[in-house]
Amino acid sequence: MGLMSYLRSRAGLVIFVIGLAIVAFLLGDVINYGTPFWMKSQNEVGSVNGEGIDYQTFNVQVDQAVAGFQQQMGGGSSPQMRSYAVQQVWNQYISEELLKQEIEKIGITVGKDELNSLVFGENPSLQIIQQFTNPQTGQFDKNQVAMVSSEAKNNPELAAQWEALLEGIRAQRLNEKYSNLVSNSIYTTALEAEQEHSSRNKIANFKYVMLDYASVKDAEIKLSDSDYKEYYDKRKKSFRNTEEVRSLEYITFDARPTAADTAMIISEINQLKSDLQNSTTEEQFVASTSETKYPVRYYSRNQLNPALDSVVFNAASGTVVGPFLSGNVYEIAKVLDTKFSPDSVEASHILLNPVAEGGVEKAKVKADSIKQLIQRGESIAGLAVEFSVDEGSKVNGGSLGTFTRGRMVPAFEEAAFSGKAGDVVVVESDFGVHVIKIERQVGNSKIAKTAIIDKAIVAGRATQDAAYAKANAFYSEADKKNFKEVASKHGLTVETSPRTLAMDGSLNGTEVPRELLRWAFGANKDEISDKVYESDSHYIVARVTGIQEKGIQPLEAVKSEIEPAVRNMVKARMLKEKMNNAISGSSSIDQIAQKVSKNVQTVENVVFANPVIPGIALENAVVGTVFGLQPNKPSAAIEGNQGVYAVQVIGFVNPKALSGDDLNKQQRQMMTTNTQRAWGGIFRALQDNAKIDDNRIRFY
Repeated sequence: MGLMSYLRSRAGLVIFVIGLAIVAFLLGDVINYGTPFWMKSQNEVGSVNGEGIDYQTFNVQVDQAVAGFQQQMGGGSSPQMRSYAVQQVWNQYISEELLKQEIEKIGITVGKDELNSLVFGENPSLQIIQQFTNPQTGQFDKNQVAMVSSEAKNNPELAAQWEALLEGIRAQRLNEKYSNLVSNSIYTTALEAEQEHSSRNKIANFKYVMLDYASVKDAEIKLSDSDYKEYYDKRKKSFRNTEEVRSLEYITFDARPTAADTAMIISEINQLKSDLQNSTTEEQFVASTSETKYPVRYYSRNQLNPALDSVVFNAASGTVVGPFLSGNVYEIAKVLDTKFSPDSVEASHILLNPVAEGGVEKAKVKADSIKQLIQRGESIAGLAVEFSVDEGSKVNGGSLGTFTRGRMVPAFEEAAFSGKAGDVVVVESDFGVHVIKIERQVGNSKIAKTAIIDKAIVAGRATQDAAYAKANAFYSEADKKNFKEVASKHGLTVETSPRTLAMDGSLNGTEVPRELLRWAFGANKDEISDKVYESDSHYIVARVTGIQEKGIQPLEAVKSEIEPAVRNMVKARMLKEKMNNAISGSSSIDQIAQKVSKNVQTVENVVFANPVIPGIALENAVVGTVFGLQPNKPSAAIEGNQGVYAVQVIGFVNPKALSGDDLNKQQRQMMTTNTQRAWGGIFRALQDNAKIDDNRIRFY
């Protein structure tokens, strides 16, 4: 069983080691896919080319991700944190599944001999090294690998863990091979390196004349169906939705706290301050009145909110400080005691289970016996392996490493920090009876035993009732036909969310409940919400105004969206004709400017790699044309983003040519950049050609 515990205690490394560094590097927020939720299996969160993931498996990973976020950031879970975890796990699932299927498709494998070499060879996998390195000595134990492998043949539980480790090694090796295949297929020639150097360093100085689109009034432009079609046909692929999109219009009814609500909370916290000053049972008082229910214990500096932290450590015992506002929460604190204490402690322990020992008293008797053995020179490491029920620390000889205040349960923490190095103490906690050996203490700073009470500023019942009454009055009168008219009648503002996604958590920055989005993605066009929805600070009534399916959108679906661009396209036709007429027969940009009654503008120090015209905007077509012209010759009319241009190059300043080591360095840099870009292109191609079904909205 010792080997099983050894492997089990470190199994977390096995599960996520596969974790595709290359994928994490590339994907970010690039993957967001979806299909209507009613089309797939009731228990599937989603699938990639028919390979699905069920809710139970997916949700376990979400819970693990949330726990990781909590450990990193502190505090409890929140809807926003869980939403982010859902998205992260979804992205990881999509990326891993796409890569796995592509690897299988092109036939990359890991042979038996190759796998054996990664496990038992002279250069084992990093996962093997991590799993079988002794935490006490830091030395890799090759013999332990063979022992676990042998024992796994006769132990089903250990066999499953061993196979998970092997699968992780196999998957990591497959990913490495695919990565090497991609990297080795990319090469940058010396000519490409020279061109890149030139694009970043060759300087152009030029003059231009511009006819601004804004100079033509919109009312003068009559758009035809053929105009829309021309613009749409040239850019059809840009109108592709990677997932279904809903257009909503909605009204929010503000239910945030008012000044009266804030005054009420201030009055309440001041009364609690007076009561806390007179209390002699602070722990019970905090438990019954505080919202966060911080434990009454010793705190070190920087463990409290800044306002409290600045006064608590200088206050006399018995003093109540505050209230202080932190975010939307008022806090008060009573200082019960101050003293100096170590900043951190290194300790080992043995945990006894009172139930298994026949009760707390018997567990304490056994703990005292173990304590005496340690004081007589017995190794706590060996005793921990024999007696401790804490599987996480016994494999490390009972070592808990070094920890600061706030990391352990109060009884354990007080014993570890109040003793001195070398002490062995017995203490009872909610987890059982501990035998603690204080190995080392570091630092010495002032700490304060503090009872903290907090009250959040929340909307009172009257505020909420008034907001709901307005929302309900509107909802009772409105329907899918008169939504805007009734809103206008009640003096309400109708907001729009033209591109709402199924897993969004807000509309234009206003947090909305998940139930509202579930309704929206199950409703028909023009349908009004089935009830008044409630968030933490608003009531919301919505209507579905449009449904854009996954895939390339038809012209009619994007017509209103592209109208400004189509109008500029038509303006460009008119202005190009005017500009070309002026260019005809002109030998200089000055003559062109005179004909169109515009001033010539001069631009200096523009490079091809940064095609920005100062004071105007990004103008790729204009700057691209500049670098293809001969000096002192006017160009033809150029259709730009802000208007129609004519340009004339004054001259170029060429950079010093690359040679030798500089050229090689430029090539290497470009190969690295191109490899990174290639990964992004590969995944986009895999995504575009995959059938990805996203049913998360049914579960989250």
